[in-house]
Amino acid sequence: MSLSENLADLEREITELGDRIAALRSTHATYPDDAAGTAEAALAELGFAEQLLRDCGERLVSEAEASAPRRPANDDERVVLRSVFNELSVPVVLLDHEGYIRRINNIGAERLGSTGGYLTGKPFSIFVDLRRRAAMRSWLAAVLRGGEPASFDSRLARRGWAEDVHLTLSRLNVATEANPLVLVVMSPSLSSSDDEGPAPLESEVEDQVVVLAARRLDVLTRMTRLLLSSAGPGGAGEPLALDDAAALLADSYADWVLVDVCDLPTDATRARRAVVAGPRGEGRRKLVEALDPLDSEIPRDVLTSGQSMLCQLIEDEGMLGLDPDGVPVLSALGAGSLLSVPLRGSRGVRGALTLIRRSNRGSFRLADLGLIEEIGEHIGLALPPRPTA
Repeated sequence: MSLSENLADLEREITELGDRIAALRSTHATYPDDAAGTAEAALAELGFAEQLLRDCGERLVSEAEASAPRRPANDDERVVLRSVFNELSVPVVLLDHEGYIRRINNIGAERLGSTGGYLTGKPFSIFVDLRRRAAMRSWLAAVLRGGEPASFDSRLARRGWAEDVHLTLSRLNVATEANPLVLVVMSPSLSSSDDEGPAPLESEVEDQVVVLAARRLDVLTRMTRLLLSSAGPGGAGEPLALDDAAALLADSYADWVLVDVCDLPTDATRARRAVVAGPRGEGRRKLVEALDPLDSEIPRDVLTSGQSMLCQLIEDEGMLGLDPDGVPVLSALGAGSLLSVPLRGSRGVRGALTLIRRSNRGSFRLADLGLIEEIGEHIGLALPPRPTA
């Protein structure tokens, strides 16, 4: 079959696939109670899309091995196949053997809440909820090692929302690649889990600059009132209650707030966990309180270096330490992003202030870091003097 005939067949199959998927989407919107039957049909279409992508890959390999005179045709077909990949109506991601995003199509980038240019080169695992990240990594390793496809439910967490998805992983052996690649197809989950994490809290308006700026100003104003009330007239008030400061931030700006304090005047490496504020009724508070702040990357690095840290997406879930069973604390808390700033007094670092947001809230941004750095400096100056011996 000639190149033009191959491309014509490919375009026809893509068009028909798009029409069927549009019909399924319309059916699901019209008859949501029949989701099970629609999902089964959608999985069948995913299987067809996967085979179609495999065929495209095989054609690319065969063209790459063609003789030099045929290279122009090879280049033309690669351009067409890239366009087909980008315009597929199914979210698709191509990973390298280490799990980093090599290529992602347009609808896949939308599903992850960003653009293909930004996502390329990022580890795919950071877009998976912490509670499902270990399982996803294990499935990825199994597919690379054994070569058999894997299909399982997972959960995406990105920019203030969490979504249950069904992932299908397939290994691709490409002659021009030293290591195999992995094709990831994302589809709606066949079953929803109520215990996999909190539902999204942030509304679309939270992305508006004015609303976010107003929230930051409100937090700063409330914290300033608290600091002034602790100072009292003429500076004769009671020392700042760290519990009140942490509770204020946990109530309006974060899910978890940790305050670590250095009591010795010349040794910032000796610190204690002074306050933990979190959601009411949360049973993990004692676990966080019992952690030694110097046994984990955060806040140890903040205490010793005096530099702030911002993690909009958590890549290393062990940054806050492990529980007695070896489970990362950030995973247990359902964390989505965190930041940590030094509490800086007149004589240096007095402690560290760490804020954690769960995956159902918008990630901390640079503007949040600037606000909390200012609050941290004010708290550091308001702390009572350290002993001199």
